[in-house]
Amino acid sequence: MAAIDGMGRRLFAAPGRFLSVFVLAIAVILIAAPLVKIALVTISPQTIAAWGDVLTSRLSPNLFYKPLGNTLLIGASVAGGCVIIGGFLAWLVMMTDVPFRRTIAVLSTLPFMIPSFAAALAWSVLFRNERVGGQIGFLQGLGMEIPDWLAWGMVPSLIVLITHYYSLTFTVIAAALATVNADLVEAAQMTGASRRRVFFGIILPVTLPAVIAGGSLSFAGGVSNFAVPALLGLPVRMQTLSTRIYGMMEVGQTARGYVIALLLVLISAFFLWLGNRLITGRRSYATITGKGGRAKRFDLGGLRWPLCTLALTISVFATIVPVLVLTASSFAPSASALLSNWTLHYWLGESTPSIAQGLAGIAHNPDILSAIGITIGLGLIVAAAGSAVGLLISYSLVRAKRGFVPTAVSQLCFLPLFIPGIAFGAAYIALYGAPIGPFPALYGTFGLLVLAATAFLLPFAVQTGRAVIQQVSGDLEESARLTGAGFVRRLTAITIPLSARGLTAGALLVFVKIVRDLSLVVLLFTPTMPVLSVVAYRYASEGFAQFANAITVVILLISITVSLIANRLQAKSQPWLQA
Repeated sequence: MAAIDGMGRRLFAAPGRFLSVFVLAIAVILIAAPLVKIALVTISPQTIAAWGDVLTSRLSPNLFYKPLGNTLLIGASVAGGCVIIGGFLAWLVMMTDVPFRRTIAVLSTLPFMIPSFAAALAWSVLFRNERVGGQIGFLQGLGMEIPDWLAWGMVPSLIVLITHYYSLTFTVIAAALATVNADLVEAAQMTGASRRRVFFGIILPVTLPAVIAGGSLSFAGGVSNFAVPALLGLPVRMQTLSTRIYGMMEVGQTARGYVIALLLVLISAFFLWLGNRLITGRRSYATITGKGGRAKRFDLGGLRWPLCTLALTISVFATIVPVLVLTASSFAPSASALLSNWTLHYWLGESTPSIAQGLAGIAHNPDILSAIGITIGLGLIVAAAGSAVGLLISYSLVRAKRGFVPTAVSQLCFLPLFIPGIAFGAAYIALYGAPIGPFPALYGTFGLLVLAATAFLLPFAVQTGRAVIQQVSGDLEESARLTGAGFVRRLTAITIPLSARGLTAGALLVFVKIVRDLSLVVLLFTPTMPVLSVVAYRYASEGFAQFANAITVVILLISITVSLIANRLQAKSQPWLQA
């Protein structure tokens, strides 16, 4: 017993050890505990039969295997499409003399700022046919015949997801191409190597880790996305694992929903692990040396303008067109009359029985106004809470020595990156949806939204915090410590002021991510706790497309404005990002 007491005193007496243990406890409560709870729930005597229902019963094809096939098809197709498009645009911007390179680069990074459900709603406005609900979209209103496969199901889901996620692969591959030294390319050309040989012998091997990383991220995004298959696939009964989880939870079959959520987590984690394994297991190529480097730009000749036109078309279609379509739809009486008879009813109108079954416009709709207030409040609180927790964890990781506790904290903090949002929401319902000892059930409360969102977005807060805290020399804090300043004093007087701009940028990014998120909050949503993204989804599902589009425009305005402010702050706090 004395030995144990001695170990405990040594554990907390070591400099910074108490903080490391404290942040480990936070990470366990926010991240590990919900996942452990959802696993334990599925193996309890009352619910263990759900595994057989999902995997081996007559219901298994519809419950799991068909949605699994659709999910893997979406993931593989999105990964392939994003690598092709993102890689093509990255090569064009970084290694050729194509005109308007900067414009193409900026437009190629914007699609990820637009929520995926916004792009899905825009697709529906343009390509919807009469198969679902009898309403038609703009193109069919012009007299064009839109086939079912283009209006609903797998094809439109893939197109929308690829246009949403290709900016991820563009960013990763462009960063890798920027390290390809012109000396390597010119040396190969001097030996008579063709462009094809240079590409497959030098450029592709050097950038292959980035290609795999971009493809893995796009795959994970595709398999975990809920909004797009829900809006474009569910109307024709195309199920994925994410939509199947939502369906099971909605009808009260929570045990089956938890089982599918665990399987989706394992699938996403496996493919991300496989991508990392492929990267770390390959031969490495050093491209950054002590010598000065310069970029090599290939002369496209007569292809300069055709390729520029193609790149701009892709970028405009993925960024500008959805915003314009949604904005026009929020003023139009119907999608088929997109450019005529505009009205402000969906924004400013009062309740009119002859329009949208008497629903008032945003300015007079108490449900939507409540959702705006709750969403902004949620974003601000999650941004503040996430930044505070992220700051403590980042400080602990940067200042602490290597060991079991810092390693465990680091692994836990980045675990949500491997977990689809809808599965993470299900885990929080499993743990905090019921009373825990003296603590009441949190389901349907604002507190549950804050906890889940803070935990889910913690990786972004920690990553930002680590980046800015590493810029603050530990010598400053050591000097303050020698003068008798305590931890809180050092943190508030030195670390936070010197890294305030970067921390603010990280907080704004967290704010944007939760404001536009649907997959995490769709299971945590209740009528008494509305969130804008879920309200937009509900309106779209119930046939009130104009209201859904108007709400989505509000979300876009908030997210794009705050994203631009955050990027500006981040560029000032980290000047090398401007290089």
